[in-house]
Amino acid sequence: MNRRPTLLAALALTATAALTLSACGSDDDTPAKDKDTIAGADTGDKKSPSPSPSESDPASGGRPKITFPADAKNVFEYEKTGDAAKDAALLDSTLSINSVDEAIFKGSTDTEALGFYNAERALSASITFVNGYLKKNHTWVGETRYFDYEVKLSGANAAYVTYCSDESKSFLKNRKTGKVDNTPTTADSYVLYHTKLAKNADGVWQTTDIASDRGSKTCQP
Repeated sequence: MNRRPTLLAALALTATAALTLSACGSDDDTPAKDKDTIAGADTGDKKSPSPSPSESDPASGGRPKITFPADAKNVFEYEKTGDAAKDAALLDSTLSINSVDEAIFKGSTDTEALGFYNAERALSASITFVNGYLKKNHTWVGETRYFDYEVKLSGANAAYVTYCSDESKSFLKNRKTGKVDNTPTTADSYVLYHTKLAKNADGVWQTTDIASDRGSKTCQP
């Protein structure tokens, strides 16, 4: 299923990001890529399963609660790095993804979380993306897996996060009829993402830019 459209793929990262980012799995200083470890976005137990989106939001700091329907789930596979800034950026990166999907499920771009975890070009692109789903009466079901995380910092307030997604178990669903489009798994079911995050005055690592490479060989099984 094409969960992230060409619109997001067309967003160009800054020259700094292009120099900073490398392919998924290439940096030994980044989170370990243990595919047997499903790390909860906010859990300190590296062997714990990922919590549901509604449970993954930090309990403090006035952060919005994100909720998903029972038939849809995002799974994030990464281990904490031990660096507080990197781990915070990783967590907020996952919540950015969840916030976009929550807007799809709720049928509205006027959700609290969407503008909380996304800003600048990433926010405008996410709004357009969600509206594309709504115009077609689409939502989605199943499970999308995010893995091979890599995070790099640039100063105290900028971070670059790369990761892969596996969409082979998530499918488009017609919001009105309930019909699920059980598309076959192809190379396009796997996507490589490059994202830029900026820490705002409230300490939230907002995704500000994103580029994707659908069908990337880097993310193929």
